[in-house]
Amino acid sequence: MSETPDSAVHPVPPHAVETVRAYVAQHRAAFLDDLVDWLRIPSVSAQPERAGDVRRSAEWLSAALTKTGFPAVEVWETAGAPAVFAEWPSDDPDAPTVLVYGHHDVQPAAREDGWHTEPFEPAVVDGRMYARGAADDKGQVFFHTLGVRAHLAATGRTAPAVTLKLLIEGEEESGSPHFRELVVAHAGRLAADAVIVSDTGMWSEDTPTVCTGMRGVADCELALYGPDQDIHSGSFGGAVPNPATVAGRIVAALHDADERVAIPGFYDGVTELSGAERELIAELPFDEAAWLRTAKSHGTLGEAGYSTLERVWARPTAEVNGIGGGYQGPGGKTIVPSAAQLKLSFRLVAGQDPARIERSVRDWLAGLVPAGIRYELSFGAPTRPCLTPLDHPALRSVARAMSAAFDGAKVRYTREGGSGPAADLQDVLAAPVLFLGVSVPSDGWHAPNEKVELDLLLKGVEASAHLWDDLATALR
Repeated sequence: MSETPDSAVHPVPPHAVETVRAYVAQHRAAFLDDLVDWLRIPSVSAQPERAGDVRRSAEWLSAALTKTGFPAVEVWETAGAPAVFAEWPSDDPDAPTVLVYGHHDVQPAAREDGWHTEPFEPAVVDGRMYARGAADDKGQVFFHTLGVRAHLAATGRTAPAVTLKLLIEGEEESGSPHFRELVVAHAGRLAADAVIVSDTGMWSEDTPTVCTGMRGVADCELALYGPDQDIHSGSFGGAVPNPATVAGRIVAALHDADERVAIPGFYDGVTELSGAERELIAELPFDEAAWLRTAKSHGTLGEAGYSTLERVWARPTAEVNGIGGGYQGPGGKTIVPSAAQLKLSFRLVAGQDPARIERSVRDWLAGLVPAGIRYELSFGAPTRPCLTPLDHPALRSVARAMSAAFDGAKVRYTREGGSGPAADLQDVLAAPVLFLGVSVPSDGWHAPNEKVELDLLLKGVEASAHLWDDLATALR
């Protein structure tokens, strides 16, 4: 990551900006009407009773992409919910191929959760559309449909400047349990020179940004067993191992005095922040006090030597997600408990291998747990980290497209502390992953009253329209 991307090099011509904007304005109403129809489908992948709705969402999107002009549209089955694949070959046989990723399933939502409106009956108020999935992720998937049509209108083409593919999965909100298997099975159809992920956001409404990476995650559950039943702490305490005490010692040993993860080998292979990246992060108008209010927290704490944003975007972490054991009721109960439990998660950054992290955790615990305590450790399915090199030409394309949509504004760069399945595409397809999203923090992903700013959503359409011509040149 040696260079700082410059979106001002080869900017989008003004006539293209004007043509795209006029086309988007002309088709705005119909675009939003169609989006409303899609948002009415409660495609909640986490709820088995909604499986039919998730399928209906896939079929709706399939029909919409066919209407958009994609000559090949298919619903791909998985062991869980269906995904949608579409392909529109370029007229240029030497054109690069770009794959767009997103998801059509949504988080659970009900009016009694605190919604001001029905979550699956979209409502437009003061330029915002409120509905589950408006931002995460149906709105950001759907802006590509109008975007590709605006691209054709601005360039006079009858097919995109790149061979354009879409893969829109149906289980992202359930942890994408079958996604990697799907990508491996269809790797030939999905082959691409670059992947565009539209399941992310921007820093703020007036600070357009491009995300350059997401952390991976590995999580585990640890069950510790001591006596075969709760026993008297007076008769036996101090003479037998206590699983709750062992749980506490494990938690205490997780970090050192500098808040670094103390598991041997944990940082092996970590891609360190470059000086250029730290400068780009420092450019962002970060208000730590406001961030703490959003976090509902009262102070910052983390790895020494790194800023708050660096800690949540570019450094690996270990967190205690849950701890339990022994008596939790009112009053006292003087026992040595028979069992204790821990739930831990590890956010991973580029260069870290989830399989190696699992081995390191297992080796570390084997040296911590004393004789007389049995334990069971189980890991969930991991998500790998992904990172876009700052000097990749496709990143410059995304930045130029965003800048054009935002009237030539300077585009800054972020990462995201969360995790997603994009790394599976990077891994299996051996293609760089880029992020194009226009959601803002106030959109309330996963929360009651999720919304999307309509003006920003249309900026996403414009950025999508400008991107394909730029990538056609950048990726050759």
